[in-house]
Amino acid sequence: MVVFDRRDWLRLVFAVRGSAMRAIGLRVLLASGIAAFVTAGHLAWDLLHTNLTPLPFTLVGLALSIFLGFRNNTAYDRFWEGRKLWGRLVNVSRSMAVRHLTLVRAPTPAEAEEVAAWQRRQVHRQIAYVYALKQHLRGEVAPQELAGLLPAAELDAQHHELNLPYAIAHDLARELAEAQRRGWLEPVHLPLLDADIASLLDIQGGCERIRATPIPFAFTVLMHRIVAIYCLSLPFGIIGQVGAYTPVVVGLISYAFFGLDAVGDEIEDPFGIDSNDLPLATLSRLIEVNLRQRLGEQDLPPLLQPVRGILR
Repeated sequence: MVVFDRRDWLRLVFAVRGSAMRAIGLRVLLASGIAAFVTAGHLAWDLLHTNLTPLPFTLVGLALSIFLGFRNNTAYDRFWEGRKLWGRLVNVSRSMAVRHLTLVRAPTPAEAEEVAAWQRRQVHRQIAYVYALKQHLRGEVAPQELAGLLPAAELDAQHHELNLPYAIAHDLARELAEAQRRGWLEPVHLPLLDADIASLLDIQGGCERIRATPIPFAFTVLMHRIVAIYCLSLPFGIIGQVGAYTPVVVGLISYAFFGLDAVGDEIEDPFGIDSNDLPLATLSRLIEVNLRQRLGEQDLPPLLQPVRGILR
C-alpha cells in the first residue's frame, strides 16, 4: 500500500512510483506514436483523406467511461471488503487473546504454571494463524514466519496441509476442548472462544471468496479490447479538427483510459504484493506485537515501516 501525504498536491501530480504510469507507459507511447504517424501522413504528405467525424468517438468514449467506472467501482468494492475483513481480523485476534488470558484459569495453584504455558502457546498459535492466512492469500511459503510461534512437531506435521490456516484453526479448537476437559475453562465460557474461532474462519472464507472469484474474464477482456481499439483509432476521428495537436490530444485521452483500465486490474486482487494492494504483512506484524505484549513479552519485533513509501 502506498503511503503518501495527501496535502502535497505537486508531488502527487508528478508521482510515478505506485501510480499506473509504469503499467501503461508503453501503451500511451504506442497510441501517441500512431497518432504522430497519422498526423505526419495527413499534414506533410496529404495521405489521409476521410469523412470520419469525432461523433462516433464521442459516443463510444461516453459509454466506455461509464463501463470503466462500473468496473473500477466493482474492483474497489473488492479492495474495500478485503480491508474490512482484515480490520475485523485485527479485532477478533485481540478479543480472542484477551479471552484466552482472562477466562482460562488454573483450578489449583499447582497448575498455574502449566496453564500459563498453555495460554502462551495458544496466543502464539493465534499469531501463527494470521501469518498463515497472509501466506495462503498471497500464495507464499514462508515457514520461517511460523517457526517461533508453533511447536516444532506441530509445524512439521502441517507441512503437507493444503490450507494451513484452516489446520491451525482446528488446533486452536482442539486445545480449547482440552482446556475444558481439564477444568481450566468454564463450560459457559467455551462458546465465546468457539465463536472467535468461527469468526476467524468466516474472515478466511470471505478473503478466499475474493481471491478465488475475480471479475469475469470475458468482461475484463472486453474492456481491454475496447480501450485499445478506441485509443489506437482515435487519431483517425480527430485529425481533421485537431490537426497538428492530434498526438498530444491522443496521448492525454489514452493516458486517462489506459490508466483507469490499469487501476482496475491492480486493485481487483487486494491481497497481492502490488504497490496499491493491502499491507497484509504490516497488519500481521501489528497483530503479533499487540498479542505478544498481552503476554508480557519484551523481545518484540518492530512494527513494519514504509520502504520507499510502500507498506507491504
